[in-house]
Amino acid sequence: MATCLQTQLLHTRPFQFRSSSSTKPSSLRCSAATPSTKKSYKITLLPGDGIGPEVVSVAKDVLLLTGSIHGIKLEFQEKLLGGAALDATGVPLPDDTLSVAKQSDAVLLGAIGGYKWDKNEKHLKPETGLLQLREGLRVFANLRPATVFPQLVDASTLKREIAEGVDLMVVRELTGGIYFGKPRGFGTNENGEETGFNTEIYAAHEIDRIARVAFNIARKRGGKLCSVDKANVLEASMFWRKRVVELAQEYPDVELSHMYVDNAAMQLVRYPKQFDTIVTNNIFGDILSDEASMITGSIGMLPSASLGDSGPGLFEPIHGSAPDIAGQDKANPFATVLSAAMLLKYGLGEVEAAERIESAVLETLNRGFRTADIYSTGTKLVGCKQLGEEILKSVESHAPAAAAV
Repeated sequence: MATCLQTQLLHTRPFQFRSSSSTKPSSLRCSAATPSTKKSYKITLLPGDGIGPEVVSVAKDVLLLTGSIHGIKLEFQEKLLGGAALDATGVPLPDDTLSVAKQSDAVLLGAIGGYKWDKNEKHLKPETGLLQLREGLRVFANLRPATVFPQLVDASTLKREIAEGVDLMVVRELTGGIYFGKPRGFGTNENGEETGFNTEIYAAHEIDRIARVAFNIARKRGGKLCSVDKANVLEASMFWRKRVVELAQEYPDVELSHMYVDNAAMQLVRYPKQFDTIVTNNIFGDILSDEASMITGSIGMLPSASLGDSGPGLFEPIHGSAPDIAGQDKANPFATVLSAAMLLKYGLGEVEAAERIESAVLETLNRGFRTADIYSTGTKLVGCKQLGEEILKSVESHAPAAAAV
């Protein structure tokens, strides 16, 4: 396995193409070496379910072309996850999939889940496989940028003056909290009624490490960090806020604020430009990042990266498997292609190659190509495959991306 690359060496504003300033090192690391010492990488592909195979196919082609241009050799190995794995092996995360993923330099995931498996027992649900994968890779920091592209500002459900210029990052803790806390399960109360219960719990080190990631990212962005909790009600949130406040003393150049999650949900819709970087726990981050995605006009535009202290990162679009359009060539591959760019940037340290892909996405939008979810009058409606071909043309031309159509 290659040596690790610290994230402070990389840009942290996708699609803005700004150089990051010198900062205190983050503890967050990826598995791959710096581009000066390694130009050959192993990538595990997990197409998954629904539209996953369609969008991963496009992203793979984009990675291959970009790699060839930049002298980067990419070796792909495709494995099963989610519903596809259940149908083939009887489990949502086969041992072989996890083993191969751990030994790779980065993992690219499409999407998992679908109506077919909704009634399965919990341990046989596709989503359980994803949770097990995150746990197995020991990724704890989920980075979800929400950027309103100038070309798509009118696709937002918010008014132009509210959505225009939004560029925020949600840093979500990924492997703790109520999704993993114990005890959990089903029982019976003193009245003989059936109950279901979960535990929201965080240890100090879990809060500290995600807060450090968020402070370092905020330092390289706009210098503002908003910690979202429910400290007026939940003891776990009270402890979260206490740890974040203590850690803030190490980052005097970052302006720290706090917001209750219900207010944060409202403020994201009322005035999203007030946010630069948000840090929050697992369940709040899950909800808020999906809400933030709709500010941009389509969940099909947003990538994500999940990183840990060491080992391969997991890169995936934040959209679901969309089984209702699967196999119909209607899927939007932009989010997966941008996830591939994050893979190059945060996972492999290949910043120039990543920026070529980001620029290609903007150029493709500038040329007016759209899938149905972001289509508007005057643009060109195309399917997933054709949009992939247009992105490849933009990658090859590497034309400078204008700020607007």
